[in-house]
Amino acid sequence: MDEEKKSSSSSKPVERMKGGIITMPFIFANEICEKLAVVGFSANMISYLTQELHLPLTKAANTLTNFSGTASLTPLLGAFLADSYAGRFWTITVASIIYQIGMISLTLSATLPNLRPPQCKDNQVCQVADSGQLAILYVSLLLTAIGSGGIRPCVVAFGADQFDEMDPKQKARTWKFFNWYYFCMGASMLVAVTVVVYIQDNVGWGWGLGVPTVAMALSIIAFVFGYPLYRNMDPSGSPFTRLVQVCVAAFRKRKLHMVSDPKLLYENEELDASISIAGKLVHTNQMKFLDKAAIVTEEDNPKSLSPPNPWRLNTVHRVEELKSLIRMGPIWASGIILITAYAQQGTFSLQQAKTMNRHLNHSFQIPAGSMSVFTLTSMLATIVFYDRIFVPVARKFTGVERGISVLCRMGIGFFISILATLVAGFVEVKRKNAALTAGLVNSPHSTIPISVFWLVPQYSLHGVAEAFMSIGHLEFFYDQSPESMRSTATALFWMAISAGSYLSTLLVSLIHKFSAGPNGSNWLPDSNLNKGKLEYFYWLITVLQVVNLVYYLFCAKFYTFKPIQVYSTDKEDGVELGPNHV
Repeated sequence: MDEEKKSSSSSKPVERMKGGIITMPFIFANEICEKLAVVGFSANMISYLTQELHLPLTKAANTLTNFSGTASLTPLLGAFLADSYAGRFWTITVASIIYQIGMISLTLSATLPNLRPPQCKDNQVCQVADSGQLAILYVSLLLTAIGSGGIRPCVVAFGADQFDEMDPKQKARTWKFFNWYYFCMGASMLVAVTVVVYIQDNVGWGWGLGVPTVAMALSIIAFVFGYPLYRNMDPSGSPFTRLVQVCVAAFRKRKLHMVSDPKLLYENEELDASISIAGKLVHTNQMKFLDKAAIVTEEDNPKSLSPPNPWRLNTVHRVEELKSLIRMGPIWASGIILITAYAQQGTFSLQQAKTMNRHLNHSFQIPAGSMSVFTLTSMLATIVFYDRIFVPVARKFTGVERGISVLCRMGIGFFISILATLVAGFVEVKRKNAALTAGLVNSPHSTIPISVFWLVPQYSLHGVAEAFMSIGHLEFFYDQSPESMRSTATALFWMAISAGSYLSTLLVSLIHKFSAGPNGSNWLPDSNLNKGKLEYFYWLITVLQVVNLVYYLFCAKFYTFKPIQVYSTDKEDGVELGPNHV
């Protein structure tokens, strides 16, 4: 008997070791290699499209933003599969393999001469890639977009899942995880925009895309190797089905009068057990029309031992799941315009850099695609400053564990992003004046005698803004979403990026069309930025961001945090009400 007790007690610690800090090296190794692949492949892609495939600038820019938008839209599908059927581990694994196939295809297209147009010769019109060559490009981009759809929403949620929310010590580490997840991601991106971009510009695109392809293969191996240590959360059925069921049930009972006491609404802890492991959502007074889905009628046969028909009756917890997502909607929408502003670094800001003096000495010049190193460096520095200095100091004044609320953090990021695009417009004016002074307005391929370091302020401000806003946005979605929908909610973060990328495409297309004037003048010309009005485009985005900030402040003021009833073994009744400080 004693031996049985010993064996049973010795088995418990093994179970408790699942998850926790020990899993972070495998998850971060996967993220580092995966981001090295993704960014190494995309950071300088505008150069590949214009120089190797000879696409016009606006078409190349729109191709990239469309790809970015699609790659940020597919996470909704990946999140659905992870939350509903496959679980996060298997979704990440399969999606990574699909991404790997896309990278191999793209590398081959850059290596084999028949898969790209011939090199341009002096004083000869460049031959644009034909439909077959573009088809290979688009298929490769589509495969990587599909792969991203399974990786992006699940890696963050999977990493946060490794910390048990029922353990106060581990739960306190969750918000730190988001900072360090972004730090590892940024460090990997820093290597990509320096080493990998340098290889692409100076060694060749075959090697330049081959290195990220190998990195992606290593990321898959690292992630799968840690499988025995992971804390895996079982999928709990389709969250979208539950949301639709609440809507249908509320519509069916729309003519019923609301109950006098919310306690009379339907609750069933056994039915909700798999989707409320960390605690159940409690009733809120917003959107009361949805509460009708939880009104019990005779037709619902409440005395029956079998579960009710969810298309007629839902629990309060399930109704509050839908309310939580709806409340998150306005905050989600506010992040779109910031992504639109950020997207210009990989297109027009990069083209600006190409026209400027990038030499550090006589023998070395900074690749234009590596200018984002300043964005990443400032982002990494801000993350360290925020986690190690800002939070401890702010905590003494606010009493909030995180220093400041997530909503406040996001607001700071929005303001800094406004400064970034405002500064970018003035720098463009200075760049064009330098071209005019040097008589190079009509020489788009000549180097203008102005240092590329004039672009550093706008790149750096975008990095600081991302450290505040993007991490806050991601943390907000994970924290405020229902626990059974965390992959889905994380996908909302990528959907905001998708919408921002598509908005950028729309703005560029509309401005290119309606700003066209006589003699080929245009705000955003295809071949000669020196004759354009890029500063007007930057300032238009600045105005849109100011309007967006006012909208965000209004939404944040009236936002209601997710109320959750946390289960605790310290109380006699086993339940305590825990407010969700954000």
